[in-house]
Amino acid sequence: MKNDVYSRLAAHLDDLPGGYPSTESGVELRILRRLFTPEEAEMALHLSVLPEEVKVIAHRAKLSVEKTQSLLDKMYQKGLILKIKRKDRTDLYMALQFAIGIWEYHVNDLDPELAKDVGEYIPILLDPEVWKKAPQLRTVPVNESIDHKLEILPYENVEELVKEQDKCLVAPCICRKEKKLLDEGCEKPEESCLIFGRGAELYHDRGIGRYIDREEALKILKKAEEAGLVLQPSNSKDIVNICCCCGCCCGVLRTIKNHPKPAMIVSSPFICEVDRDTCIGCGVCVTRCQMDALSLEDDKAILDRDCCIGCGLCVTICLTDSLFLVRKPKSEQMHVPKTFRDTMIHLMKERGKLKPTRVASTVIKSTIDRIKSR
Repeated sequence: MKNDVYSRLAAHLDDLPGGYPSTESGVELRILRRLFTPEEAEMALHLSVLPEEVKVIAHRAKLSVEKTQSLLDKMYQKGLILKIKRKDRTDLYMALQFAIGIWEYHVNDLDPELAKDVGEYIPILLDPEVWKKAPQLRTVPVNESIDHKLEILPYENVEELVKEQDKCLVAPCICRKEKKLLDEGCEKPEESCLIFGRGAELYHDRGIGRYIDREEALKILKKAEEAGLVLQPSNSKDIVNICCCCGCCCGVLRTIKNHPKPAMIVSSPFICEVDRDTCIGCGVCVTRCQMDALSLEDDKAILDRDCCIGCGLCVTICLTDSLFLVRKPKSEQMHVPKTFRDTMIHLMKERGKLKPTRVASTVIKSTIDRIKSR
């Protein structure tokens, strides 16, 4: 079974930043069989995290350039790999991790069987112990929850993050769409995932979502706040996306909620505090919280600090201003990488997949293949 192309592909995907761990049930292999044909799985084995020209990949796969080009373009359109389009230059192709990556690219062609398998697999794929060291997403507060006296850095202000973008796209939330297929979940807005820059181009090229301007992006964030959705941009200062997440559907939040101390594994610089002297015990904040961090005790709100991720949703609906955000001590704030590429490198290091000799070997092999393909 180890020589099966899908088993080899699973091992190959596990070497990518987001990982692809094996399971006793074999659900990870069922997912790959649903997504890849055997021919596509074999081709995927010849792609790496380095963007490469078709002729280089063709040389490695021992196929003609024409055959390789046709298969790679088909796989790109299916959302199985990445394609980097270069104006007046040859396009490049590279491997795509499963999540965040391949899975999200299949929001338009979900079926109940695939949704069920991925629902089973996500809690295994998103290892909380890895996530707390190198999360792919972070949490920022909704702007309405930020007091003017509260120190907030540019990459923590969601409106400023959006205003910096020159290309925006909105796509359906795959988590809520997945749950609807299984007759589960909620009725919160489905069109709520914001993608920026080159990522927006990749989504649009595959017919996922629609381009929008900054004003509409800000309106979508406003609707997300009204619906009680947690804002989770990519874990980088230069963001590539913003997810608007609910605690009942989102694979990330649902997995994090199962951890004894969610606040420890979420990249968030803020936490909520409660003024019990002014709290009237209305309980609205309890139902609003996506992390079940708030409850009522003696007709007053009480916060479980181990569960609060500093999203600010409770602050915006408190009738007596008894809830407010404060900045965590620096020792409790996670480092936010400059770019998402830096995040991926850090994730590979934490997973033990980025070893100097291995990286050098990959680069050298790619260079040799490129020379031989000339």
